[in-house]
Amino acid sequence: MTETVEPRPERPAGYWERVDRIVAQAPPLTDAQRARIRVIFHQSNVTKEAA
Repeated sequence: MTETVEPRPERPAGYWERVDRIVAQAPPLTDAQRARIRVIFHQSNVTKEAA
């Protein structure tokens, strides 16, 4: 799967560097966590509005 890199929105100085450090320290997601996230983002809008 090829990722496209979008330009980062304007933020205060150092913001994206802090985000990168936090992400680098986080443990990798398990397959079950990735599956749950995928389901959430692929729900229909009707399901999202009911939640």
